Amino acid sequence: MRRLAELREQVETWRGLDSHLHELAELLALAESDGDTDMVEEVLRELEVLARRLDELELSLALSGPYDRRDAILAIHAGAGGTDSQDWAEMLLRMYLRWAERRGYETHVLDISPGEEAGIKSATVEISGPYAYGWLKAEKGVHRLVRLSPFDAAHARHTSFAMVEVLPEVETPTEIDLRPEELRIDTFRASGHGGQHVQKNATAVRIVHLPTGITVSCQNERSLARNKEFALKVLKARLLELELEKRQEEQARLKGEYVPAEWGHQVRSYVLHPYKLVKDHRTGYETSDAEGVLDGDLEDFLRAYLRTQVGRKAS
Repeated sequence: MRRLAELREQVETWRGLDSHLHELAELLALAESDGDTDMVEEVLRELEVLARRLDELELSLALSGPYDRRDAILAIHAGAGGTDSQDWAEMLLRMYLRWAERRGYETHVLDISPGEEAGIKSATVEISGPYAYGWLKAEKGVHRLVRLSPFDAAHARHTSFAMVEVLPEVETPTEIDLRPEELRIDTFRASGHGGQHVQKNATAVRIVHLPTGITVSCQNERSLARNKEFALKVLKARLLELELEKRQEEQARLKGEYVPAEWGHQVRSYVLHPYKLVKDHRTGYETSDAEGVLDGDLEDFLRAYLRTQVGRKAS
């Protein structure tokens, strides 16, 4: 009944806009035939307001997928490139945390693996808020950085890569059925930050899903039970994503347009030298404000991606 009420509201909104557009068209024609320039200007202002409203509704269409309203689990993995790529992965982590802060979303770092010298090898973050997954699904894929390396004695230009995964959280137990006999659960001492308590006790958890080989870990909580709870949450999200990818792959192959989010398929480039430019390779949207983007200003990139998804089957 709640879903039916939402759909009715959407239909009424679109019908109301359609009716308003026809009224404005009639007023404009009447004002032009009468030579009423003041009325023409007023109608044109109303049309600008209507155009902005339509733009927002267009984005809402791209956020109408069955999982878009949900919280998201975002994972970042450093690619080849040693310390530079690990530093790049940490820069991306900061970018997404700042973006979430700007939108008023809650964030919780579930697991983080520090790099040998600097940066991180990987990190998993829970991002909670309305449509968190719907907005962040645009970030799936490989992100490429070009800059003068701060870790190179010659200060040479380096290219670094990092993979970003975005998973919808599982909301009901019936969505993903986890059987105890399909899981191998190991405990170990946490290697990250957290003080002596974390270091001296085996509070970290690693869970392997035997049928698929998917492995998840969580070590950022002081409690073994909490780490296990979060690890199971990430595992369920990965299994749901695996099922969604199978469906999407089959549908996209039938259309001849399947492109997997894996190494070799970069979605965005961030160039800091010899010029500054951030460009999304799927939408063509770009900006020279690289510092702003890395500080969490992703809104224009996310909106550009969502607009390309209007009319496609949402994931």
